[in-house]
Amino acid sequence: MATPQLLNDTVRLLIQLAPVMALVTLLLAGIALRWEGGSTFAIGGGFTKWMFWAIVLVALPQLLLWFNYFGVPVPVATGVVGTNWIAGIRDDVSAFVNDFVIGRIAITLAAYFVIRAILDATHGSHPLPSILTAMFLLAIPATASLMSNLQTDTRFAAADIMDGLWSYIAGRIMPIAAGLAVIGAIFNFLTNRPAMRLVASALGFLTVAAVWRLVLQMM
Repeated sequence: MATPQLLNDTVRLLIQLAPVMALVTLLLAGIALRWEGGSTFAIGGGFTKWMFWAIVLVALPQLLLWFNYFGVPVPVATGVVGTNWIAGIRDDVSAFVNDFVIGRIAITLAAYFVIRAILDATHGSHPLPSILTAMFLLAIPATASLMSNLQTDTRFAAADIMDGLWSYIAGRIMPIAAGLAVIGAIFNFLTNRPAMRLVASALGFLTVAAVWRLVLQMM
């Protein structure tokens, strides 16, 4: 018995909206990042959970390949949505998320976090957590594009995205963080504040990949 066209179109709608919903989870991840500290986050906390769901949504078509691997047939998820009103729902939801949620709300939230950074500095707190959160929110489209480029067409796509993100953080983000730590150490030294902790942090940021290789060799 052939699968009804309406059911196939509904499955295609959900699959094709998964990358759009990943943008929403990245927005929620940015909010959770500031809630957990901004410059740090808890493993298993809100930030990592929302990032995990973003990866799952980006790699959802590839994750469905596991059902075929186990011998369980899955509906056809590729192709054009043939039902006009279902295709209209897909276009409307995509436009709402891209133009309103990401194009306007995320930018406005980033602006509010910049204000929060100024208020933090006024009250003697460090403004860096709020600034990092604002930068994360502004980079949501770029982050989603990076995750899409890292995914492969295999059933291991979700793990490939995680591995690629780790390599990107270790190779691109950590050296930048090390430079900021060195600048902070110089500033603290000039103002007679403790600076060795920032120097040690810079060394750790620069050697994170080497430490990981050392851990693997010790196993």
